[in-house]
Amino acid sequence: MKLSREEIARFIATLGIAMLISSGIRYLIQGEFLTFSKVLLIAGGVALVAALAIGYKGLIAYFSKRSAKQGSNTLVLSLAVLAILVIANVIAYRHPKRWDLTTEKLNSLSDQSTQIVRGLNQDVAVVRFDKTPNPNFDELMDNYKHASSHIQYRTVDPNKNPEVAADYGAANIGDVVIAVGDHKQKIDGATAGEQEVTGAIIKATSGKVKTVCFLTGHGEKSITEAGPTGFNGAADGLQKENYLTKTINLITGDGIPPDCSVLVDAGPTQSFFPQEATTIGKFLDAGGDAFFMLDAQTDPKLDDLMTPWNIAVGNNVVVDASGMGRLFGGGPIIPVVADFGNSPITKGFSGSVAFFPLARTVSIANPSQPTPTDVELLKTSARSFTIPKLEKGQKELKFDEKTDKLGPLSLGVSAEKKAEAHTARLVVIGNSQYAQNSLITQQRNGDLFYNSVNWLAQDENMMSIRPKSSTSRSVTLTETQTALLKWIDMIFIPGIVLISGIYIWWKRR
Repeated sequence: MKLSREEIARFIATLGIAMLISSGIRYLIQGEFLTFSKVLLIAGGVALVAALAIGYKGLIAYFSKRSAKQGSNTLVLSLAVLAILVIANVIAYRHPKRWDLTTEKLNSLSDQSTQIVRGLNQDVAVVRFDKTPNPNFDELMDNYKHASSHIQYRTVDPNKNPEVAADYGAANIGDVVIAVGDHKQKIDGATAGEQEVTGAIIKATSGKVKTVCFLTGHGEKSITEAGPTGFNGAADGLQKENYLTKTINLITGDGIPPDCSVLVDAGPTQSFFPQEATTIGKFLDAGGDAFFMLDAQTDPKLDDLMTPWNIAVGNNVVVDASGMGRLFGGGPIIPVVADFGNSPITKGFSGSVAFFPLARTVSIANPSQPTPTDVELLKTSARSFTIPKLEKGQKELKFDEKTDKLGPLSLGVSAEKKAEAHTARLVVIGNSQYAQNSLITQQRNGDLFYNSVNWLAQDENMMSIRPKSSTSRSVTLTETQTALLKWIDMIFIPGIVLISGIYIWWKRR
């Protein structure tokens, strides 16, 4: 049987296309362009060229037909669309982009985690030891890997690889180990979220653990109390950010220990002795960093300590008549702040709020004084004002232009100045309740507290917006509303459908 030139060309072209397709399939499966795939690609190309050379007369005659021209146009358009899709997919693969459409951005990392991970200059190995996958944790780690190429994540079966588990110190199924060189941090993968993972990364990459000392002896809030007014939530949050926390007493102890990186006084209700204030003053003069949260209607007697820092602590109570306090279950004695100062502490707070139940003013005493460098961090609305004090059971809060001051009012100041060892820093806020257990997770309250400590400890790389929690969007219905919905669902809607069907049947019969 003798074959024509066109039939031979068609056979060679079919063989060439098959080799090209085989080369592409091998590349997609293997993930790399191996030698045999290259041979198939070259051979397929040569076969197509040969087919064109042998059967070019038949091709010219074929494409001269009208049907062939229309088919060619369709083929060209199809190839063009295919080329556009291929190019778009290549660009998307090399430059991936994600969009998180949830209100709280729950499917992406917080600003703080992103900032910390992108600042890594060494590889961080995250190893989860388990036999079964954990979709939630795997998805979280995808976000970390997307933020930085330094994050390396894998899951290891400890039963099949006991030597790997022993090397990382994993003792239980579900353990997650974050390792940077010889430094390892272990967390429970079953309950670990973004805050735990970021905290472990900070600990594994940090060269030094700093200590935050909480003052006691003046009725301060306790960092071991788990009740609504306690401060153990704030202490736990600091520990997750790689800080040690402890309490000190300036009267019964030996002063301020040398390992205290930041001194915190959270809501004293009693006055300081003069020698205590002197001790704190010397600590600051030597380059120490301190954080005071002073509630309204208390007199800690620290004015002499604040004066060299150009800070004035008001003997008053701030009233917010804007009505925003009702949004948080309170009234006018809960000032709401939406105006934040230009400081690293409050960077990124724009568009959000913080609130301070029963606060006092803390402001710059002399704004024209050039040093030390002071920043008013928190400003209330123009509809706020001060009153001298709040009487028990007092309901009517009126502004007296003779004794009171109109808003906007400052509730907090940060300051820094040159000291013996390095630049000393001080933060004073006219409220401590904003950081207690019941409120620290609300709005920007927690970020304000933690960022203040970060700034005082000169850990600027950790200052940002922290992980979010989802907002409950459940709807609670009354018995009447529930009964109405059942009536609509079981009677009204089926009735409408039935009546419509009968009407249509009647019209068409």
